[in-house]
Amino acid sequence: MPLTIDGRHPLTGKVEIGGAKNAALPIIAATLLTADECLLENVPYIEDIRNMVKVLSGLGVAARFEGPNTLRVKATRISEATLPADLAIKMRASFLIVGPLLARFGQAEAPHPGGCAIGTRPVSVDLKGFQTMGAEVTTNEADYVIRAPRLNGERLVLDYPSHTGTENLLMAACLASGITVIENASVEPEVVDLADFLCAMGARIQGAGTSTIRIEGVRRLHGAVYRVMPDRMEAGTFALAAAITGGRVVIDDCVSLWLGALTNKLVEAGAEVIATPERYEVAAPRPLRATNIQTYPYPGFPTDLQAPYATLMTQATGASTVYETMYDGRLEYAETLRRMGAEIEITSGRMAVVHGPTLLQGGDVRALDIRSGAAMVLAALAAEGTTRIDNVIYIDRGYQNIDGKLLALGADVSREAEVRPDVPAARYEEPIEWGTVPFPQA
Repeated sequence: MPLTIDGRHPLTGKVEIGGAKNAALPIIAATLLTADECLLENVPYIEDIRNMVKVLSGLGVAARFEGPNTLRVKATRISEATLPADLAIKMRASFLIVGPLLARFGQAEAPHPGGCAIGTRPVSVDLKGFQTMGAEVTTNEADYVIRAPRLNGERLVLDYPSHTGTENLLMAACLASGITVIENASVEPEVVDLADFLCAMGARIQGAGTSTIRIEGVRRLHGAVYRVMPDRMEAGTFALAAAITGGRVVIDDCVSLWLGALTNKLVEAGAEVIATPERYEVAAPRPLRATNIQTYPYPGFPTDLQAPYATLMTQATGASTVYETMYDGRLEYAETLRRMGAEIEITSGRMAVVHGPTLLQGGDVRALDIRSGAAMVLAALAAEGTTRIDNVIYIDRGYQNIDGKLLALGADVSREAEVRPDVPAARYEEPIEWGTVPFPQA
C-alpha cells in the first residue's frame, strides 16, 4: 500500500535506531557455521531479514523470531546445501550463505544473486577467494556450484574491498585448515560486527576493521548470544530528514563514530550537528549551502546515503555535485525528483549536478530501490502538498516501521494496513522443534 506524506512539517524529537541490516544479514548467515543454538538481539524486522530467515528455513534450519527483534537460530539439521532459488534471487545478501555452507558441509549451490536494481554487483571476489582456498567452482546461466572437502587457509588478495566478499571469505576461513590472511579487506563497521560475533562463537580473528584480516581456522564453533550493532544508514537517513525539514532530531544510539563523512558534509552545508559517543543530534535552520559529495567505501561518504543526500541538496543554495563511484544505475531516482520540481542534470552515468533551492511539489512517485525509496521519503517531507509513494516494499526492505518513527517525530504520514499472507499474525510464535541442545549462556 502506498505511503502518504503531507510535507513541510519539521521533524523534532528523539528516534530509536534499529539494528543494522548490513550487519544482521551476514551474522544470520554465520549461524550456519555451528550446530548449536544462537540468539541474536536487535535484529531489524524488515523484508530482507524475513527473506533471509526464509532462506534458512528452506535449508531445513530452525529459525524464528521470539520477539520483535530477537531471532533464535539452530542449524543442527540442514537438509540440503542448495539455496531456494525463488528466495535467493530476491536479494544479493543471500549469497552470504555460501561461505558458511561450503566451510561446514563442503559444498554449496546458489543462483546468481539478485537484489536492488542499482547496477552491476558481481560476486567474483567471493568465488575467486573460494577457489584460492581449494574449492572447485562450476557455473551455468542460472547457478553456481561450489565444492571443497575442506577449505585450506591461504593468502587472499581481494581485487577490491568488497564487503560481502570479505564477509563470505571471513566466515569460510573460520573452519578452514590453517591460517587465512585477507588483504585489501573491507573495513566497514558491519564487517567488524560480524567478526565480533564469530569470535563470540569461538573463532580466532585478528585485524577486523583494518585492510588485513588474519583468521586461524578451528575445527568447530559453538553457539552464542549477540546484539547486532545499530544501523548507521538508518541513523543517517533520519539525520538528513531533520535537515531537509528544518527540524531537530536526536539519536541516542551510539552511531556517531560511524557517521564522520556525513557529519562533515552536514556541517559544511550549514547544519548544526552534535556528535558524542552516546548521542547524535542534527538541526538545520535554513538556508542550507550547496556541497559536493563523492561516494567511497567506509570511512568515505556511503553510497547508501547518496540519494538521500542529493535530495537534501535540492533545498540548498547553489550547485551541488553528486558523484557515485561505486554502482552504476544509482542515479535513476533523479528523474522522479525532477518531476517533483528539482533541477538536476545528469552529466554522466555516475555524476549529477543539483541546483537549489527548489520548491518540491507532492505527487505520485515510486521507490526504485531501498535508498532511492528513502530519498522519496525525504523529498515528500520537504515537498508542498501530499506525496504518495508506491512500491513501498523496497523501503520496508531497509527500514523497520519508518512511518511510525516519522509520525512520532511530527510528520504527517500514513499507510493503510496491509495483510501479508506470508507473515502470519502470530509471527513470533510459530511452533518449531528446537531439540535438546542447551543454549549457551551469555
